[in-house]
Amino acid sequence: MKYLAIGLMISSAVAISLANAGKSAAPGAAKLREMGPAGLEKALAAYDSVSQRMKKPNPETSVRLAKQVDQVAAQRHATISRLYWYTDLEKAKVAASELGKPILSLRMLGKLTDEFSCANSRFFRTALYANESISKVMREKFVLHWQTVRPVPKVTIDFGDGRKIERTVTGNSAHYVLDANGRPLDVLPGLYSPKEFQAWLERVETWFAARAKAKHPMSYASAVTLYHNFQQQELLKRWESDLKQAGLEAALREKALLVTENNANGEFPAAAKAAAVAVPKGRAERPLITVLGQDPAQVESRMNEEAWQKIASLHRIDTKLDRQTVNLMRQENPNALQAGALAGSKFIVEDPILKMVRNFEDSITFDTVRNEYLLHRQIHQWFIDGSALTDLDTLNERVYAELFLTPSSDPWLGLAPADAYTALDSGGLNWQPFTASRFAVPQPSAKINTKLNK
Repeated sequence: MKYLAIGLMISSAVAISLANAGKSAAPGAAKLREMGPAGLEKALAAYDSVSQRMKKPNPETSVRLAKQVDQVAAQRHATISRLYWYTDLEKAKVAASELGKPILSLRMLGKLTDEFSCANSRFFRTALYANESISKVMREKFVLHWQTVRPVPKVTIDFGDGRKIERTVTGNSAHYVLDANGRPLDVLPGLYSPKEFQAWLERVETWFAARAKAKHPMSYASAVTLYHNFQQQELLKRWESDLKQAGLEAALREKALLVTENNANGEFPAAAKAAAVAVPKGRAERPLITVLGQDPAQVESRMNEEAWQKIASLHRIDTKLDRQTVNLMRQENPNALQAGALAGSKFIVEDPILKMVRNFEDSITFDTVRNEYLLHRQIHQWFIDGSALTDLDTLNERVYAELFLTPSSDPWLGLAPADAYTALDSGGLNWQPFTASRFAVPQPSAKINTKLNK
């Protein structure tokens, strides 16, 4: 009882510190942040304690307390996800080494703490990190880290009468799994359904756990190559199965005759020769490189949006957003109920948020199959041929340049083609170089509550 009482006193002290804080960072928030995940647990306990003691909901107090928790966690909506993120990779590596866990590192445009981070990172916060099952896996099995690739482009449309629309444009994010030395094992590019994202997390974590228990582990590079050989083969089998179920097999086989003729004329490189060059001899088993008996790249080139929609429809049942995600969507769209009420009798039949949820789920399903069969397939090949077994920054640059098509060498992210006439001075471009210091992650106030630390 004595220790329980002491724990409650500490939690109460943190709660009072947060509740009495102004709009700036709460005294003690910096100290809690320095404590790592344990500090976040204290901040969340304080938030929960204050929330439960409120006889009447106080939106202003709740929002203020939630912001303090977000600062400790380095993530927006941390009261829901309850995830602690390192923003210093070296500190994340130390934690991973001490805990014997892999690192899940998010690379993104903007900051995870901001409302206007890139679209994918916002969707991650809603559909993935808020998911109760996924957040549990992330907390228990990984050390979390995020890093900004560059600021996120934003556009504002001013209607001139007080109405404005703000949106972000051209942004993408990727999750990297690293060992405690920062060496990459795998990359998941873009948005995935909760089911597929959790399955991926569990696969890579299982690989790390098995490697740690191995009595005579092979070299890291060889083990990673074997992992990707297997994952690539499984991916291609799933893709081929989907093509058959979607009724696309016959159409693709008819076009395969043209590919065979073109290959005979030397217009396309033979898949077998390409594979022989890609995989160094003796490093791994030769990967399965065909889909319906064809080079996957050639199948990809003949897949239009309608074909992808057919494949996505096969997996629609797998893309189900959980209760916490739906509640967060309600929280972010408080005017939806009011708008639905104005619609009259239709509102009685359908909650407007549920229609938004279905549309969001449709979009996630489409992104999942395309990202997996196109982008992740390419990433597997990079690891198989050894070109991805490099430092993280180099690999990340390649992902953004070759897969996301937004290389760091283009300061305008493809939004300002040089040959487009605008009738504006300098094409309407206003150059302000990006610097890391200008975009540093804000830290909570360094002021410490002396009562809390006594």
